[in-house]
Amino acid sequence: MAKKYEPSEEELEIARIRLPREGEVLGIVETMVGGDRMKVICDDGKERICRIPGKLRKRVWIKEGDLILVMPWKVQSDKRGDVIFRYTPTQASWLKKNGYIKNLQV
Repeated sequence: MAKKYEPSEEELEIARIRLPREGEVLGIVETMVGGDRMKVICDDGKERICRIPGKLRKRVWIKEGDLILVMPWKVQSDKRGDVIFRYTPTQASWLKKNGYIKNLQV
């Protein structure tokens, strides 16, 4: 009996990549500041202090060098923001290959 074809994890993962929407920017975590805050270098050339919202705090573990999706605050949009999503290394390489990452070194 033949084996049933099952797509690999990479094929499944790439099919559902979260792309930046209007008002969202990509960024790389530079340093962890403490608690749920981190210093992020964003794709628009600005450095922001970002926080991890409560709904992501215990579900998504973020470390230095990770590619994340940031939503700048309405007040202090050049200095502060919230983390929306963390990309896996496979997703980050796909974004780089397809031209979504312009000014960042992944």
